[in-house]
Amino acid sequence: MTTRTLLPISFLVNLVFSLIELSLGIRIILKLFAANPGTPFVDWMYNATSPLLAPFNGIFPNPTLRGGSVLEMQTLIALLVYGFIAYLITYLVDYLNARMIDTDSETEERVVVRKRR
Repeated sequence: MTTRTLLPISFLVNLVFSLIELSLGIRIILKLFAANPGTPFVDWMYNATSPLLAPFNGIFPNPTLRGGSVLEMQTLIALLVYGFIAYLITYLVDYLNARMIDTDSETEERVVVRKRR
């Protein structure tokens, strides 16, 4: 039985997008608690996630809360969009995987029928 599978691709997509979502989630928390951008970790996190936010900059204003906290609307939108993209890619990969398995099953049935003749 030769079953081709795209499950490693689905796993990789989920892994990459989970890391993106985790990074953006950490950024939201750091901004909400007005973390000091002068510390190495916070600076690194802001620099690492900035390219992910570039397409969403300026869509909505970022409300500033008490104590310098910021609710970054573009980060919230990015979380939603990247989550939706991950869902679509995973759905497509799963759909293609199911089609490939169906095709393999049909091919095996034809081989079995030919051998019986």
